[in-house]
Amino acid sequence: MKYLRRIADDQLSLKLEAFGAALITGPKGCGKTTTAKQKAKSVVEFQDEDERENLLLIANTQPSDLLKGAKPRLFDEWQDAPKIWGAIRKDVDDSGEVGQYILTGSSAKKVKTPHTGTLRISKMKMYPMSLYESGESNGQISLQALFDAPDTFDGCESDLTIDGIKFAICRGGWPACFKAKSQEAQLLIARDLFQQTCGVDISKVDEVERNPIWAQTILRSYARNLCTLATTKTILADVTATCDMSKQTYYEYISGFEKLMIIEDISAWCPAIRSRTSMRSSNKRNLIDPSIATAALGISPAYFSRDYKTLGFLFESLCIRDLKVYSSANNGTISYYHDRLNLEADAVLHLEDGRYALIEIKLGQNEVDEGANHLCEIERLIKEHNSDGTQSPLRLPDLKLVITGTKYGYRRDDGVLVIPIGCLRN
Repeated sequence: MKYLRRIADDQLSLKLEAFGAALITGPKGCGKTTTAKQKAKSVVEFQDEDERENLLLIANTQPSDLLKGAKPRLFDEWQDAPKIWGAIRKDVDDSGEVGQYILTGSSAKKVKTPHTGTLRISKMKMYPMSLYESGESNGQISLQALFDAPDTFDGCESDLTIDGIKFAICRGGWPACFKAKSQEAQLLIARDLFQQTCGVDISKVDEVERNPIWAQTILRSYARNLCTLATTKTILADVTATCDMSKQTYYEYISGFEKLMIIEDISAWCPAIRSRTSMRSSNKRNLIDPSIATAALGISPAYFSRDYKTLGFLFESLCIRDLKVYSSANNGTISYYHDRLNLEADAVLHLEDGRYALIEIKLGQNEVDEGANHLCEIERLIKEHNSDGTQSPLRLPDLKLVITGTKYGYRRDDGVLVIPIGCLRN
């Protein structure tokens, strides 16, 4: 199968240009090893059963011997031989060379290392594939170009249909999907990942035996509350309706899912444009990929023909995933804005240079006006705050975007840009 180029490719190249080693993290199945192999000139695979026993013996007795080989040298599933971390750190210190090593490993196994690797081994995070990486977004509109030259945007047209969006949500961005020829086979990947996560990985992550049914119930509740501000109390009540679980146990499961990078909540952006008591500061519930939610709920693309409300929340999760991927090259961060007067921005994308975009995510055209009005009202509040003169001024948004599941993108008279997710790229 031909390698599908990832946005993480350029990130990895930059890491290897600046540091002696790079560690790629991310959820299981997102393509870490395959991406690393595109850059590596030699590979050590601790999961190779033909070589595993010998490799582990060397790693535990003389780990520096495993460092010999063409560079960059990849160590896959390095956690199986944790002494390799210290050997790499020392070699990077001794040689002073950059671009020497790449490490990848399953997030299902956490290892404590005697040294952090700071300034020697730099971490980068990979996500499941975005729609642009999978070829479903035509990439007509670059997110970076929008920030750099927003006035040049003059519209776009998406090839992605609503049925295509439904399928992409249920299939997810897992590279293994694209090896399967039929859509039915592609849909099996996320379901299997869900079962594996709840049945095996949630216990392996910190070697604490956990109940697979309880794990499934928690993720199912998370899926029902995806992209909402549901409180822990709400989710816990939903879970304990069928499981006799304490609050402490619930938190332990949640911590496990976070370590596995399955749960990834969105934090709140709380600018001082309203009274602090008006702001909502709790996390918005989210998963690393919307396909985990559909697998937990046991639904297929056909289900959405009778439930567009659920589709709307899952579409938001899909867009959040893609925004994280597209902005990762610039160390972008995603938050949300919501106050108690129900003024909201589904996403606030901050770049490391201080620029940011206010974003509403609306599946259909009939919701665009409401989303655009919210963004303009937040901008008005920021201007009002700045005109006060008694407080530190806030930067005005560099972009106001409504991301949709529709066909056409255009510029509104109020300056809001309407862009289909099927046109967006990094």
